Amino acid sequence: MMVLTMVFPLFLFLSLVDASLPLVDFDRMGKVGIAGAFAGLDLFSNATAAFDPTTSSLFVRASNGSLQRLASSNSGGRISAGCSLSDVFYFAGSFSSIAGTPASNIASYTPSSGAFAALGTNGPNGEVDAVYCDTKNTKLWVGGSFTSPGTSVAIWDPKASSWSAPPFKGLAGAEGKVLSITTNSSDSSLFFAGSFITSFVGNGSTVLNDTNNPNVPFSAGATPFTSSLVPVPIPASAITGSPSSTDAGFSNASNILCPAGPDGAGNTWLGANANTAELTVRPFTFMTVSGVRLGNTFQPNHGTTGFVVTTIPDNTVQTLSYFDPTTNQNETCSNPCPLLTDPSILYQDFLFRSGSQSITGVQIQLTEFTGAGPGLHILQLLSSGAFASSVRSQNGPSCFSFVPSNTSLTGTWVEKDVFTDIPGTQVKVLTSSVDVGTPSGKAPTFTWNPYVSASGDYTMNILIPGCTQLQDCALRTSVKVTVFPGDKLDPWVTNVTQQNTDDSSTVIYQGPILPTSPDFLTTVTMSLADDPAGTGQNGKWELVADRIQLVLNSVNATTGGSTNGSSSNGTSATRNSFGFFEWPLAATANIDGTATLANTTETALDAIGLDLFTAVGGSSLTSSSTTAVAAVAHHPSSVIFLGGDFSLSSGGASGSDNVVSFKDGALVTLAGNGLNGPVTSFVLDGDSLFVGGSFTNTKSASNGQLRGVASYNVQTNQWTPLNGGVDGDVSSLSFVDGQLQVAGNFTSLLSPAGTPGAEAAGFAAWDVASSQWVNSGGFVVGSMTLVVNGTSNDAQFVAGNVQASQPFGASGMVMLQNSKGDIPSVAPLGVALEADVSSAANQNAPSSRKRSHSHRASTWLSHVKLPILFSRQTSTLAALPAALPAPAPAVLAGAFWTNSSSSAELAVIGGNFSFFPSGSNAEAQGVAIYDPDTATSIPLKGAQVNGTVRTLLVVDDVLYVGGEFTISGMNANGFAIYDLAAQQWDTSNIQALQGSSGSPVVVRSITASTSKTNTVIVAGTFAQAGSLLCRAVCSLDTTSNQWNALGSGIQGEVASVAYAGSNQEFLIASGSIALSDSTPANVAQFTFSNASWVPLGSASDLPGPVTAVEVNAGNSSSIFAAGRSTDASSSFLSFWNGISWTALSSTLESNTTVAQLTMVPLQDTHSANSIIQSDRMLMISGSLADPSFGNASSALFDGQSFFPYIVSTSSTGSSGTVSSLFRSFASFSFTQHHFLATGIVILISIAIAAGVVFLLALIGILWTLFSRRDDKLNKLDGVEEEDDDSTHHRPSSLLEHINAATRTTIIGTSPFAAFSSSKEDKQRDTGSPTPDQDPFAPDASNYMRAETPSDAIGGVMTEEMSRPAQARYSFDGTGEGELPISAGSAVEVLDDRDPAWWYARDPQTGQEGVVPAAYLF
Repeated sequence: MMVLTMVFPLFLFLSLVDASLPLVDFDRMGKVGIAGAFAGLDLFSNATAAFDPTTSSLFVRASNGSLQRLASSNSGGRISAGCSLSDVFYFAGSFSSIAGTPASNIASYTPSSGAFAALGTNGPNGEVDAVYCDTKNTKLWVGGSFTSPGTSVAIWDPKASSWSAPPFKGLAGAEGKVLSITTNSSDSSLFFAGSFITSFVGNGSTVLNDTNNPNVPFSAGATPFTSSLVPVPIPASAITGSPSSTDAGFSNASNILCPAGPDGAGNTWLGANANTAELTVRPFTFMTVSGVRLGNTFQPNHGTTGFVVTTIPDNTVQTLSYFDPTTNQNETCSNPCPLLTDPSILYQDFLFRSGSQSITGVQIQLTEFTGAGPGLHILQLLSSGAFASSVRSQNGPSCFSFVPSNTSLTGTWVEKDVFTDIPGTQVKVLTSSVDVGTPSGKAPTFTWNPYVSASGDYTMNILIPGCTQLQDCALRTSVKVTVFPGDKLDPWVTNVTQQNTDDSSTVIYQGPILPTSPDFLTTVTMSLADDPAGTGQNGKWELVADRIQLVLNSVNATTGGSTNGSSSNGTSATRNSFGFFEWPLAATANIDGTATLANTTETALDAIGLDLFTAVGGSSLTSSSTTAVAAVAHHPSSVIFLGGDFSLSSGGASGSDNVVSFKDGALVTLAGNGLNGPVTSFVLDGDSLFVGGSFTNTKSASNGQLRGVASYNVQTNQWTPLNGGVDGDVSSLSFVDGQLQVAGNFTSLLSPAGTPGAEAAGFAAWDVASSQWVNSGGFVVGSMTLVVNGTSNDAQFVAGNVQASQPFGASGMVMLQNSKGDIPSVAPLGVALEADVSSAANQNAPSSRKRSHSHRASTWLSHVKLPILFSRQTSTLAALPAALPAPAPAVLAGAFWTNSSSSAELAVIGGNFSFFPSGSNAEAQGVAIYDPDTATSIPLKGAQVNGTVRTLLVVDDVLYVGGEFTISGMNANGFAIYDLAAQQWDTSNIQALQGSSGSPVVVRSITASTSKTNTVIVAGTFAQAGSLLCRAVCSLDTTSNQWNALGSGIQGEVASVAYAGSNQEFLIASGSIALSDSTPANVAQFTFSNASWVPLGSASDLPGPVTAVEVNAGNSSSIFAAGRSTDASSSFLSFWNGISWTALSSTLESNTTVAQLTMVPLQDTHSANSIIQSDRMLMISGSLADPSFGNASSALFDGQSFFPYIVSTSSTGSSGTVSSLFRSFASFSFTQHHFLATGIVILISIAIAAGVVFLLALIGILWTLFSRRDDKLNKLDGVEEEDDDSTHHRPSSLLEHINAATRTTIIGTSPFAAFSSSKEDKQRDTGSPTPDQDPFAPDASNYMRAETPSDAIGGVMTEEMSRPAQARYSFDGTGEGELPISAGSAVEVLDDRDPAWWYARDPQTGQEGVVPAAYLF
């Protein structure tokens, strides 16, 4: 399943959308969904142009994934590469024009102006396959197959508007083609990859070594290469053996680490008799190990014949490669590996097939033995060549070495612990502090003298711990490293940055190295760089010294170079490189890359090409060879990945195909020996390398798990499938916003089992966080060749040979709503529905399945003979037109349901589709519950629908499902009930619908009338419900689950149902029907009050069966009907005015099929006419064809003119169809109301309230003053006080008067006033209030509560007549005096004189209270 939430405002495409489109008010209908059989959708545009698949089309992909077509190339053109520089997008390939602008193979596009332009006049004279935008130097590098202005490489300078050759003139040899230009992880060098050969000068031809290392005892079980690997020093305490022999001379396992004598007591270890044994070497420190050396014991009646090596701590059983002296062949083994019992074979060397491993130990199980028990004479762990640590205590002596690796230093160095990549392990390093500004010659230095066992061609790496864990990033700088490889060999000087945040390995030398001798030591010196990087911290820099690692590439090195991995003897005065060339961007030398290059131009990473040349058999490559490197990626850990079309037959990665890595100076095999097909593209996301190409799995696997695209984990060396991949080739990858974009020549996504799933014709998107395919946003059908990030962080460009495209992609459903620009926003279905559905032809066998794909789509119609399907009870009735094609995946119906437990409003969709819910391998089909907020779907629990769903109805928590289907284990035939709250099918004994004479049941409509409670109307094609004769339409009593006929019933088939009357007391049925007395009436009216049917007009008024009917706002004198003539020669749209039918002028063609008619409200108005009011239009949906606008899926009709509105496309590129518009509001008002924003209303209310309070306060003050004056006069006159002014009663203060006035105001205007009916009319004692009583409180005797909002100010008013209204939105009404309402419910407005809050009554409960005025209409 694929998931993604997207809302696409169509105003992004105003240039494409016809500005004259009517403005439908979708929000007035609540939530709105559009369902149909489509894969792409857009609003209609007169500017829409057809696609020519022989051209290459360029699209811009917005941040929401929607696609906008920009231009197309000439016929036969191809766009295959692109990049952005400043605000210009450059794209290239093989074409002669773009958007009608002449351009030879490369062009530019400026988004701000929309202009396309050629790049000068002297550009590449051949195909361009790669481009790179150098933002730092504002240069465009291009590569391909051309000879001018450079050979296969050229540079465009946008500032000078000129072309030039690169500083190295170009690259030639082999195919002479550059397929990829990328940069290293620090953006300081360019990597060129393709099919070409470069050469470097050699300095001689003297073979340094082609025999076994003389310092190591000879064994035929070793090779010159393996015998040259220095063993890793292991302390005696680091090895244990179990179970050991009871003989003390053979029970000490440490004796075999470096035996002091021949096989025998004190030099051999034996396991206990009659037992397998286990040896564990675990020094509990970080080690880099490339293999093991094992020497068998030949003690009487003992010997090992089979073993298994497991590395620690990853507990991986290693696959080993070894030389078998008995066959003279290289072999591989795993569990177990054989160990020879020939006494002439002193030992055998076994190398890890996957290359050097960073481990903390090994476990060797002796699983097979001869005689009484197993044993060993020699056990050693082999390094990758040689090594040296900066900490002397870690440089122990290696077996067979006469001196250990050594170090020396100047200045002050401090020891620190750093963690390794293996959890829980540490190594020690040294650091030295130096003042900022110190010259290199006066700064501290560090020197390593690694012990080198044998001469050969090595790659030397310096390991640098990341500054993050040492917390010294601000102190870090750069160093100069000088390598002295041997006498008469030139030193190498490399500037190395130590500002890396993570651990890194940097190549500091590649070439021949002489062995350690009493007269010579390989020397590596590190000092402060001449021009140190960084500003330091507190006036200090810090230098870090860790380890030096030597990786042996070949023992057949010469003093002039190396054959880099060759196992054959021979010499060469030049060294050839294939498929890879590094060029530092800071380099200024002018050289000729098509000739032999000087050694001074060689970089450490050029060893990649040198190794590749030998490994692919470079001497046999020709211009017609297909071997090439097509993709390069540089991981921050310094590992470089190379992909393409190649097979390595020699060297350390021998046996690898199509993808390989370069690590620690050597080519390394990836898991599974690479891939079984060519690689075209790479994308790195952290430690995940995404790989695209033409493969189905790794080379060594055959289960087809990695089809077209896969993920490789750099840390774990493991491949991971992207579900089942795609069903074709992948040509390009890109990554943005946590998603991988995949372009290529494929048609669908695949399930893990390899079966076709969601359609994706050429373009797809994978969400990394959820690990699933998601909606890519746009829709395209074609063979896509490029996807690349564009001129902004969230924009991309997509290109390919396209047959069809739409801005929005969706599997059969979108949701529409108003937007700020009055142009609807589109939210495509975020779930990728699939085509694996049950065939309706096999409804009696629900387990029988047939997959349907869009390019060979088949629906239930393809399996059923139409004469049988549409057999009639009466032969005089014409057949209903065939239903719209609904090739899976198609959504044909929808309904909204408010989840009572979560209050979330969900969409229930039904149709001809299947999907896999998130985290489940169980396929769901036919019906889904979709959450628009999270873009996730859940299935109906229990048995799945086996067939096609055509109609849905939700009443409270009950879902009614209709169509043509069965459900396993249930008595359901085209109709079923599901309890949404309980999440289960209603298995009560509802009698099944039955067809006539074996005809299938088709339920096309399930509705309910507000005038008939607890009743559901089911209509379609059927003859009876159980034993009840109930043709075409039947009612279900939902309390008793009993079927009932509607009056005397009708004959034929019903296609559509609508309701008329103020309370829906009239049912309007349409189709191909006749009354019970055989009176033809393709539209008939049923009156619930007297259970009678009457035809609307005569049969001759309508040309044929009706496929859709709609009543205009319940007006029985305003009904629309659409259908097709009896002879199928024409389509029609007719209007019923209460007396007769009138044919509306229409140019709809005969192949038009109308699936639905529905009235929609407008935000604006159209010219009034006698057919349709000015505030609404009729939406006509289905498959519409009209000579004035071509094809459309939905059109709007204003009573006089048609406006094509929605166009859709199927997954094959043909026209799609819209089956229905469904909404969350059961009813709504077409009358247009314009409300102020809520915030403005609140502000106005506050201002009015404040003014009233001030006025009342002023009145209170004046009243009090006059009252006191009267009191004084009365006292002087001796008049007795009475009532409230009496001195015998507690007087009312000024504040109490103000409080009373304020309360009155609040009660009249605030939604939070206390409208508690329990307190109304409640009488109190009229005597003096208690001290705790407020005489002006609502319950006091001298206060009358306001009955309505207006009464609070004006006093008790005469009750007015109530008027009906409906709730636009739901209101929880939790405040005291508030009335809770549900969206769409009917209410009675009792008082609407307040602009913000109305006093209303719920007619169902009788409850009264205030509600926001804006919530009602």
